[in-house]
Amino acid sequence: MSDTLDLLGISARIDGFFWGWIMIVLCLAAGVFFSVAMRFPQLRLIRDMVGQLLGGKSSARGVSSFQGFAMALGGRVGTGNITGVASAIYFGGPGAVFWMWAIAFLGAGSAYIESALAQVWKEEIHGEYRGGPAYYIEQGLRSPRLGAAFALLTILSCGVLLPGIQSNSFAVAARGAFGVSPVYMAALYVILLGYIIFGGGKRIARAAEMIVPFMAAGYIVLAIVILVVNAQKIPSILSLIFGSAFNMNALYGAVFGQAVSYGVKRGVFSNEAGQGTGAQAAGAAEVSHPAKQGLVQAFSVYVDTLFICTATAVMILATDSFNVALPAGGMLVENLPGVASGNFTQTAVNTIGTGFGGIFVAIALFFFTLTTMLAYAFYVDSNVGYLFRSNSEGRGYRATLNASRVAIIFMVFISTVMSADVVWNFGSAGVGMMAWFNVIAILLLARPGIATLRDYEAQKRLGLDPVFVPERCGIRGAGLWHEIARRGYPEQLERLRGSGDSGCAGEE
Repeated sequence: MSDTLDLLGISARIDGFFWGWIMIVLCLAAGVFFSVAMRFPQLRLIRDMVGQLLGGKSSARGVSSFQGFAMALGGRVGTGNITGVASAIYFGGPGAVFWMWAIAFLGAGSAYIESALAQVWKEEIHGEYRGGPAYYIEQGLRSPRLGAAFALLTILSCGVLLPGIQSNSFAVAARGAFGVSPVYMAALYVILLGYIIFGGGKRIARAAEMIVPFMAAGYIVLAIVILVVNAQKIPSILSLIFGSAFNMNALYGAVFGQAVSYGVKRGVFSNEAGQGTGAQAAGAAEVSHPAKQGLVQAFSVYVDTLFICTATAVMILATDSFNVALPAGGMLVENLPGVASGNFTQTAVNTIGTGFGGIFVAIALFFFTLTTMLAYAFYVDSNVGYLFRSNSEGRGYRATLNASRVAIIFMVFISTVMSADVVWNFGSAGVGMMAWFNVIAILLLARPGIATLRDYEAQKRLGLDPVFVPERCGIRGAGLWHEIARRGYPEQLERLRGSGDSGCAGEE
């Protein structure tokens, strides 16, 4: 027992170190900076976000824009959208929901930058496009060592620390809903997961493309049904969220700091804006301009938090299916005596059909966590590819790639029987480590990232379908794009040359 307690304490301290107030302020400040510098593209360019999402096709080398979106959204939409939202309300009260919204709105700017940068400095490895923080840190910041460090960190976080959160949450929900041992659930889970991830990036992309839209739509529809049933509570729900978020509700004043902290923390965990993971899905896409995938990934942050996380929050708050803990111990609000935060959502769903909540949440978590695991596997593949670029045809690359996939499956299996708190703490710490690293990197690379959007909009004003020429933005080290433009977009390139526009390299 003491060993378990020690492990819990160690994991909590590590998580607290990476998610202190400095990190929270850094995430918010980065979102504000990018949003203002780009004149809030998350508002101005919503039509472009949707248009680019549906445009473009896959190729032998890259996935389509929609597949890149589906993989990244599959990574973003996971247990954080169900148990993560519930725990944010449990520790921070209803006001935490607003701060999840805030970091999603501002984080869309960060998501654009990291995804556009992943496209700018992507590379072709083993016949497929790969990109992400390791790639743009090396080329943009000219630091191969830091690039390799981020690649190793991603393999550790996505291959070892984070998978447990997903499988553990599903196993707990399945045991409650069906009375099935977590071991059996783990066996089923790893068989399906193994079949897909050992098929490589293309199979992962196709699976995400098929599963993600339907699982997200079904979840949102159920939330709408619950909201309609409780329509009279809409004004009080909004008042509760905003009043608690700005310390105007006397009852929740005791957890105001927790509302900001857990709202931002769980928001970043869920939507992954600035964490660097979504950028790795973006870097694999076949597009004619980095801004196109940047806009698509900014939209995926909206879908994750403003739609799916809000759906969970609405179900919980509309049915009063929540408790709120005091920081010093004890309960501030206890609507569900003895019910843990992980069961808030199923309790809410049970209000429209007794016994339905557990089954629905278990099924939703199965699909949510599976697609997240597929995204993690893809991210690990991308970073193994980065480390073995000089020998991508050798035995070392294949052996390491297969070993990393086996490690993911192993962690998925053993995490189903571990303590949920320990698993969450280590996984959350993994997110924090990546976010620290990546947010600082994209702030240092703000100029080329912002330049991609300026170039995109300049070409749109000329009536062109934008095609990327790195020199127009004053960007070096992105030579692959000359080949991409010549090979895939010759007509667009010719029209751009004929326009006489010199680009935005000299703009401030």
